[in-house]
Amino acid sequence: MRIFGIFIAAGLLITAPLLSKEYSVKSPDGRLTLSVETSGTITVSVKYDNREVITALSPELQLEGTTIPGQKTAVTRAVRSSVNDLLVPVAPRKNNRVPDIYNGLTLRLRGGSSIDFRVYDDGMAYRFTTAMKGNVTVKNERFGFSLPAGAQALYPLEKGFMSHNECTFFPASMDTIDNQHLASLPALFVTGDVNILLSEADIRDYPGLWITGNGKGGVTGVLPAYPASEKAHNDRNVYVTGREDYLAVTSGTRTYPWRLFIITDSDAKLVESEMVYRLGAPPAPGSDFSWVKPGKVAWDWYNANNLFGVDFRAGLNNDTYKYYIDFASANGIEYVILDEGWYNLGDVLDQAPGFDVEELCDYAASKNVGIILWVIWKSFHDRIDEALAQYEKWGVKGIKVDFMQRDDQWMVNYYHEVAAKAAQHRMLVDFHGCYKPDGIERTWPNVITREGVKGLENNKWSYECNPEHDLILPFTRMVAGPMDYTPGAMVNMQKRDFSPVFYRPASQGTRVHQMAMYVVFESPLQMLADSPSNYKRNQECTTFIAGVPVTWDETRVLEARAGDHILIARRKDDTWYLAAMNDWSPFETGVDLSFLPEGSYTMEVFADGINADRHGEDYSHTTSTVAAGEKVNISLAPGGGWVARLTHSSVNR
Repeated sequence: MRIFGIFIAAGLLITAPLLSKEYSVKSPDGRLTLSVETSGTITVSVKYDNREVITALSPELQLEGTTIPGQKTAVTRAVRSSVNDLLVPVAPRKNNRVPDIYNGLTLRLRGGSSIDFRVYDDGMAYRFTTAMKGNVTVKNERFGFSLPAGAQALYPLEKGFMSHNECTFFPASMDTIDNQHLASLPALFVTGDVNILLSEADIRDYPGLWITGNGKGGVTGVLPAYPASEKAHNDRNVYVTGREDYLAVTSGTRTYPWRLFIITDSDAKLVESEMVYRLGAPPAPGSDFSWVKPGKVAWDWYNANNLFGVDFRAGLNNDTYKYYIDFASANGIEYVILDEGWYNLGDVLDQAPGFDVEELCDYAASKNVGIILWVIWKSFHDRIDEALAQYEKWGVKGIKVDFMQRDDQWMVNYYHEVAAKAAQHRMLVDFHGCYKPDGIERTWPNVITREGVKGLENNKWSYECNPEHDLILPFTRMVAGPMDYTPGAMVNMQKRDFSPVFYRPASQGTRVHQMAMYVVFESPLQMLADSPSNYKRNQECTTFIAGVPVTWDETRVLEARAGDHILIARRKDDTWYLAAMNDWSPFETGVDLSFLPEGSYTMEVFADGINADRHGEDYSHTTSTVAAGEKVNISLAPGGGWVARLTHSSVNR
């Protein structure tokens, strides 16, 4: 929501001369300059500190019967604006107040359509707006731009539009990426010392944007056309077997998704950016999401219900999940998830033998724990209204919807249908098998997190979810929005010791690498992926991670290098958390505590143990007193971590 407008932009509308062919907008700090040339088609370029970083950007929306802006652009009016607002997230990932400060330009075109530009200190964005009667058919959208020679990329390569979007980000020179190299978003480009993260925001009633290279150092946009025919291979994989010759049939009066570029000369500022959230559509006026309750979740699927030291047969049954509930309650964990197995596949209301969900919900409620149910999207869609009514009656607090694997117009609309209907029943939503975040968590704050990331579960079958990958995610996927990576492994191995094991999985890297993820990785619904039995065996680690907040009042990235290391500080109320993570190379640095308010602090630290380079589970746990302004030296093992909680010492209270 927007709590107040510090500066009303509408008060500064300026009409540009109709004959003007060039328009320029600077960021509030003056470092970023957007230039728009309207001779013939519209062409956009961007300079950062007077260096060209984006050129030959020529946006075009192709509708049936017309093209916007067309071959001969006719700008009827140019409206400039300056906005300084403050947004208040329901479930803040980085900061409990999000400044929304930009300079804007709207070019009104003949026929009533327009293009809106916003220039922030950390990037720029544009979108189309149309004002036509009835529905329109969007045949295509032209999107593409050029980068300076020598540009590099962390490129999320995909095999096709049917995807979980669980990407490995491959380092590549842009001149080697051509139209055969499809990628989902976000994608990161680097030219010199400038980062350019490409993504989009506010996708509604429209397909998602994908990209390819053009073999010449540039980028071309591609979008999935509307599905004409589908074939279900099982309950979850529904393949598009034919497509229409259009992207979308939609209202003629609407705004289209934002195409956004986060542009900074600092890897740290890239992590700190909240542009995607700012560009998400606000919730409907009068909406009440005060009931949304972020929290942690005891999760079953990663650990395959491998409980031990119990007097019942562990597995898919009520006894097992009561054990999860007891564990959650004892550790102040807000939720337990029932993943695959609680219902007979194909019918999300047909409980499997051994389950009584209503009994589990009642038992959980008595322990101050909520139940979240996993469902496959297609089976859930078949009975969505009936299922949600029944789940609410049982006492369910949220749903985890899985395996969508598409972002064509129909599927994008499905996300909004689920969000809206779940909100009517006051349920949280966690999307898995899904496309990247686009700011929907601002529109529907009950959509509290999502996957669309190569997360911890991949260690059950591959080597790809390793510390190098972990140190790319904060600078790429996580910039787009909340990230359900599902951390928390208590079995931790160094590179030489690791191999994938499906039913008793381990993580790559150290124990504290996993613990640091609870501060570094952002998700207002954050999983504890390992078995409660393993957590009980490692109680002091469990106690710490269970106490780490899932929402934050303030975030500062103190040191960062994409793919290499990150050092981050986050505040909740008066308590600060610090965390560091690194790739497979050992890392040492100093933590400057000058950001803390004056005073002394009790600092509880979990650090890699002296033998963590040989035995990933080795760690140290210490407590000391430090003062604001001190410098604390830290040392991380290969694939390592460091995490601390700082509270005001009692003498200063």
